[in-house]
Amino acid sequence: MKANISAKKITIISPVDGAVIAHKNLATENEINSVLQTAVTAQALWKKTAVSERAAFCHKAIDFMLEMEDEIAREITLQMGRPIKYAAGEMRGLEQRARYMIDIAEQQLADMAVEKKTGFTRFIRREPLGVVLTLAPWNYPYLTAVNSIVPALMAGNSVILKHSAQTLLCAERFYQAFKAAASYLDTAQGVFQYLHLDHAMTANLIQQSAIAHVSFTGSVEGGKAIEQAAAGLFKSVVLELGGKDPAYVMADVDINSAVENLCDGAFFNSGQSCCGIERIYVHAAVYDEFIEKYIKAVNEYQLGNPLHEATTLGPMINKKAVDLVRQQIKQAISMGAKACINENNFSLKGLPEKTLMLYLAPQVLINVDHRMSVMKDETFGPLVGIMKVNSDKQAIDLMNDSIYGLTASIWTDDIDAAVDIGDQIDTGTVFMNRCDYLDPALAWTGIKCSGRGCSLSKLAYQQLTRAKSFHLKSAK
Repeated sequence: MKANISAKKITIISPVDGAVIAHKNLATENEINSVLQTAVTAQALWKKTAVSERAAFCHKAIDFMLEMEDEIAREITLQMGRPIKYAAGEMRGLEQRARYMIDIAEQQLADMAVEKKTGFTRFIRREPLGVVLTLAPWNYPYLTAVNSIVPALMAGNSVILKHSAQTLLCAERFYQAFKAAASYLDTAQGVFQYLHLDHAMTANLIQQSAIAHVSFTGSVEGGKAIEQAAAGLFKSVVLELGGKDPAYVMADVDINSAVENLCDGAFFNSGQSCCGIERIYVHAAVYDEFIEKYIKAVNEYQLGNPLHEATTLGPMINKKAVDLVRQQIKQAISMGAKACINENNFSLKGLPEKTLMLYLAPQVLINVDHRMSVMKDETFGPLVGIMKVNSDKQAIDLMNDSIYGLTASIWTDDIDAAVDIGDQIDTGTVFMNRCDYLDPALAWTGIKCSGRGCSLSKLAYQQLTRAKSFHLKSAK
């Protein structure tokens, strides 16, 4: 199931059981104009607020978010289907990223000194851009949004959040938290707002002169639409798009650790992660052992109602997503691939009839190659292809044979080899012995069709500010 957008209203329909979670009105023209005006007015005062005060405000907002953790976790499950046993983990990730970005802000936003020159005072100041529009997706509805919201506010910008139609309640939770925090600081009034919009309304909002920067996380098609809307307007845009993230399991690997982590990387969140593992290349020396243990581990997943604590694999977001996964499986098998998982091992007994088609068993395909969609095109579901390779060079060539470049992981005990191979892979992040993870100290960035620009790390503050040079000559 998916959210239903009518002329004036969005209905959130749960993939768990097809129940209507909420009806939300699309913003009116007057509401949009009011939010824009408030954002502009608030930002003019906010940029003059000390970074230490901005930090206290953002920390307080995160505190309020954490107080709502139990309600938020259940809402995540109902809105997008993640098993309840994992849903609260999103708040822990949100806190980690937010607190880190808050704590490094003072240093990153300080004036940059240059070499001393007699008779002159010279420095570079980081100025906020103005109003930042954050466009957040449904699959990690808080983690993806906080990546831009908190750094943008810390940099002295105001923020307008437009969330996915499937997860509108998340936008309202953010608003609750920031509104509560603003009661402790007058200059924070109005610096965070949200709007419920459809795609056409969002494109129109991007084109408004008040919007200075757009941060978008979503599909490649969505990224193209954002760039088209912003074309010729000289606005800054950061795009975090799709992926076809590879893993290379080397001959010296710790097999058990690799199996455990690459199962999680491929199937957590039902594979609905931009940086999830979608293709695995295994050195021939360890291929048979890896496959045997990997299949055994995948068969231990518990597919079921995500509101039950025992469930480790919930429904996919909608039928279109399910159909894509099934099409990739069907095509690969017709071209010689072998399916390793018997779907009958995963009981659908007791699941809601209305959304039964969304509960898709995990699948592992072997005997795959790059003629097949499963090894080339984004899947975004509980499916992974595993291919045997005979050398590092073959693995590198195959990992680079993609229009995407978000992350890649290398599984080995040899850090020098991981760095050497990582240097040869076209990707934004190189992992060794881990995957599907964001470290807030590191730039989150993609290349090729995985996007441009970056969030998190100290580099995020360069994206959310502009440089202003001060060149001051003494009168004497």
